[in-house]
Amino acid sequence: MDKTAYLDFVVEIIRRSDDQKGFRILSRSWVVERAAGLLTRWRRLVRDYEQRIDVSQAMILVATGGNLIRRNAHP
Repeated sequence: MDKTAYLDFVVEIIRRSDDQKGFRILSRSWVVERAAGLLTRWRRLVRDYEQRIDVSQAMILVATGGNLIRRNAHP
């Protein structure tokens, strides 16, 4: 059993249509780009400095928590 089935996630891949001309924003793709952009503000997450995956995961959680606190403190 994979983790997505265990946690009841639904993974949806958004594809661009073949008849599309020019640039058009794909639905909800900006959410992933925004999250990645916010995490790169943390210096230790820009490069792969960590030797252990649990330390890297902890830094991602710290960065996410810091972003949430900043958004709540400065709406």
